[in-house]
Amino acid sequence: MSFPLLTATAALPALGAVATAAVPAARRTAAKWLALLVSLATLALAVTTLVRFDPGGDRYQLTESHPWIAAFGVRYELGVDGIAVALLALTALLIPFVILAGWHDADPLETGSKRWRPTQGFFALILAVEAMVIISFEATDVFLFYIFFEAMLIPMYFLIGGFGDRAHEHGDEAAATQRSYAAVKFLLYNLVGGLIMLAAVIGLYVVAGNFSLAEIAQARANGSLHMATNTERWLFLGFFFAFAVKAPLWPLHTWLPNAMGEATAPVAVLITAVVDKVGTFAMLRFCLQLFPEASKWATPVILVLAVISIIYGALLAVGQRDIKRLVAYASISHFGFIILGIFAMTSQGQSGATLYMVNHGISTAALMLVAGFLISRRGSRLIADYGGVQKVAPVLAGTFLIGGLATLSLPGLAPFVSEFLVLVGTFSRYPAIGIIATFGIVLAALYTLVLYQRTMTGPVKPEVATMPDLRPRELLVVAPLIVLLIFLGVYPKPVTDIVNPSVKQTLSDVHKKDPKPSVEAAK
Repeated sequence: MSFPLLTATAALPALGAVATAAVPAARRTAAKWLALLVSLATLALAVTTLVRFDPGGDRYQLTESHPWIAAFGVRYELGVDGIAVALLALTALLIPFVILAGWHDADPLETGSKRWRPTQGFFALILAVEAMVIISFEATDVFLFYIFFEAMLIPMYFLIGGFGDRAHEHGDEAAATQRSYAAVKFLLYNLVGGLIMLAAVIGLYVVAGNFSLAEIAQARANGSLHMATNTERWLFLGFFFAFAVKAPLWPLHTWLPNAMGEATAPVAVLITAVVDKVGTFAMLRFCLQLFPEASKWATPVILVLAVISIIYGALLAVGQRDIKRLVAYASISHFGFIILGIFAMTSQGQSGATLYMVNHGISTAALMLVAGFLISRRGSRLIADYGGVQKVAPVLAGTFLIGGLATLSLPGLAPFVSEFLVLVGTFSRYPAIGIIATFGIVLAALYTLVLYQRTMTGPVKPEVATMPDLRPRELLVVAPLIVLLIFLGVYPKPVTDIVNPSVKQTLSDVHKKDPKPSVEAAK
């Protein structure tokens, strides 16, 4: 029996979460180091998975399959394709930075204070989320995926509701109420989506007789499993609704600005750069593969919703006064691009969407974490409370600028390539949709550059005159992300080589081919 690499990659952070939570309360620093070491070991396993994955090999690799609930046909089945392995690597890469960035976010508020903060619990919850997200990317049994798709809501609820910006926690009952509201809203939205998906999962079992993704897809392909048109459409809607909430897609997006605004910056990164990717990933893995005809039937409406997300999210980002809510609305716009690429049903669009998931994770992490460092210094999330920061903290301002330029998809930085591929793939099949989506780029430039201008340039405000620049720990967090943004912006081939074969197989599932050019090349 070969080493169960995928199980180990998910199990290590789960066991690390238990061990971190068990560290005595008096040894908070030991708990932090334990969580960091576990996350680095998980990254090593993820890199091993990436190295062992063969893009030209079988669709699902490093597979594991064991009986679980035999009476209902539920199996413990794992496997990764190119899309899953890229997102697994992204998750494992970001978690150590999240832990380092949040190193002091769960420390006691005051020396000798009786208001104890569960430091060990904070880092244990981060590792628990990592474990559940990783196994969600690996699961090829629909029921197994559903369990962890829903279970990750629990640690996220406590991370949002139990930990907030330290500047707002010194006896501020209103801030605690807002945090609780954001956590409950996050939980309710996602639970409703999950319950609708549960009904669809049960319906899928009634129709197919098992939960194995590979077996159901194969049975559909060879004609041994036939779904009535209405049945397939209802099942598709049940799955898609849950994924659209998680993504988040307009109009199911309203929980995200609250959650990101009230959470600490590292937890906000965990939400939008890690957890939300499960929704868009699942659209590719489950919606398109299990319900190809229904996916094509729903495409026009989904494309319209995606374009609304792009423009609506960008417009609201322009009008924001809160730095973290601005990044949240920008993320809604970016997820619109990802969903647009998925349902454009072209190889360029889906390749761009997958690459966008990776690049958005890196760029949003860089921007939000630097924003978190900025907010922790000033004690305010309001844009108007800043000015002239680049004169007193030039390194902080410079990294903030690079993160912002990546967010607006500046050529030479990673998100540009993915956004370009999405738009090219959309233009080739839906030119009108592509033209409208392009306005999202203009708005992105507006909200990003205005944010930088108002916070970093101009006269130095007295409140920021003594602001320290980035410290070594903070540089250790930001510098690798900046390097990745530049590297993947110049040379995205390592990621595209991994995801492209899986994208072609996904297009084959929905019986779609790239449209031929409308104008033949001159001879």
